[in-house]
Amino acid sequence: MRVRVRLFALQRELAGAREISIELPDGATVESAWTSVVERHPVLAPGRPSMRFARNGEYADPATALADGDEVAFIPPVSGGADPSRSGAADPSHDGGDGRDRPRRILELRATPFDSTIIGELADRLATDEDGAVVGFLGRTRRSPGTPAPGQEAEAARHAGRAVDSLGYEAHETMALAVLAAIADEVAERFGVDRLAIVHRTGDVPLGEVSIAVVAVAPHRDAAFQAARYGIDETKARAPIWKAERFADGHVWIGEPARTAARAKEPE
Repeated sequence: MRVRVRLFALQRELAGAREISIELPDGATVESAWTSVVERHPVLAPGRPSMRFARNGEYADPATALADGDEVAFIPPVSGGADPSRSGAADPSHDGGDGRDRPRRILELRATPFDSTIIGELADRLATDEDGAVVGFLGRTRRSPGTPAPGQEAEAARHAGRAVDSLGYEAHETMALAVLAAIADEVAERFGVDRLAIVHRTGDVPLGEVSIAVVAVAPHRDAAFQAARYGIDETKARAPIWKAERFADGHVWIGEPARTAARAKEPE
């Protein structure tokens, strides 16, 4: 069988390729694909303990069987990010009680900048006359560095004491949007909040600019607060979006191994 392997962030840089086509025997698994690629690019091998995998756009166990034509993505540690140039999705519109059609969800990756006014933009697009609460969260590029991804400790030490100039974001776009949709489903099921927006930047984000916006709209504040918090926490933990902190003479990939499933529900 022939399988297409996609590489991202640090693994893409180490291998010097975004995609690799490999041939595998019948009965091969996701782990087999990893082994095959590492035989070509041994420099990738140390990343295995923090690596997660996806098959055809969904997180997959290493033992998952493959078929001819499958796409396998190697998911390094993640951080957690369309107008005319965006990839995105909004759920079908509905009448909010004021005669205007409104989306139920706004889930987007934007390559173009946005600022703090996006909170009002998203709230105006989502809120209906039944909603008494809007809770918004903004993530901004900060000067101080974060925790380096596994394997980036030496490079982070080289930049110790320096200020971050900007952030660079990279995403597996189709998979990231699918994960955001799953998070929105969970928000609706757990907190009864149907109207949610998650908008994440891609590309370079200068110091002090906004990289992610989350807005939850609901009749009551408690649910809106819980929904917004869940939305940002799960996006950072699960969405295949990678962040590099850029310095004057290099960059450091930031993050932790991806969580491949929803956070466990808290006891009631």
